[in-house]
Amino acid sequence: MNETVKRYERIVMNIGELIEVSGYRNDYLAGKLGLTTVNFSAKKKRKTFTLEEIRKLAYIIDNDDVQDYLMVAEMEERENEETITHEELFRRMGWK
Repeated sequence: MNETVKRYERIVMNIGELIEVSGYRNDYLAGKLGLTTVNFSAKKKRKTFTLEEIRKLAYIIDNDDVQDYLMVAEMEERENEETITHEELFRRMGWK
């Protein structure tokens, strides 16, 4: 459950960048959410989209570039976590 919350936070905190990476224009996304472009831009800047708006945006902007951006963000967050070698993984799993 903690990972789900972290993923949601990552999306919310990076929503502006995700929109830019997706290639969609603000006016198009604003229309899809039923917002004016000005209101959309303000919500994007302040990161104040509602849960439902985030859900709709995520569905619309999902593409390979957005997924790559999120993967890089997660990798950067985990940069200082402990890791093991490939050989150690095999040993722990009992694989040969």
